[in-house]
Amino acid sequence: MSEIQFVPIRNSDESFLWEMLYQALYVPAGQAAFSRNILSQPDIACYVQGWGRIGDWGLLACDGETPVGAVWLRQWSGTENGYGYVDETVPEMSIALLPDYRGSGLGSRMIKEIIRIARKSYPAISLSVVESSPARHLYERFGFQTVGRVGGSLVMLLRLIDDK
Repeated sequence: MSEIQFVPIRNSDESFLWEMLYQALYVPAGQAAFSRNILSQPDIACYVQGWGRIGDWGLLACDGETPVGAVWLRQWSGTENGYGYVDETVPEMSIALLPDYRGSGLGSRMIKEIIRIARKSYPAISLSVVESSPARHLYERFGFQTVGRVGGSLVMLLRLIDDK
C-alpha cells in the first residue's frame, strides 16, 4: 500500500461508487453475501443513483491512482430519503473500503476528513448502520449517537455545531 490520498468524488466516479455501495452492505459472519441485484432495489440504489446532483459530495481514498474506498454525503429532499434520514438539512454519510484495505485505520481517516469538511457546511451528518455491525462502535467513537431505528438498523447522528 502506497501513500493513500483523498480526492473529491467526481460525477465520472459513479461506477466506483456503485461498487462501494455494494461493499458497504453489512453481511454478518457466516452468511452469504448479497446478490449484486440488491443494488437495483430503490431503497439501496438511492444512495448512488444519479450521482452529482445538488448536495452530493465526498472523497475517494486512492492508493496511488487506484480508488480503494469512498466516503460520501447525500442530502435528501422531498419524499426521497435513505435509512439514515433525519431531515433535509442533514446529509447522510455512506462509507466503504475494498476488503484488502479494511482494518488498517483508513476508514477512521476517511471519517475524520469528511467530518472536518462537513463541519464548514452542515449542522450535522447522519448515517444508518445495522445494530449488530462492528462499524457501529467506530461511529460511536466519532461521537455519532443513536437517534432512531429503521427496521434492524440504527439511525445515528453527529452534531457538527452546538445548538447553544
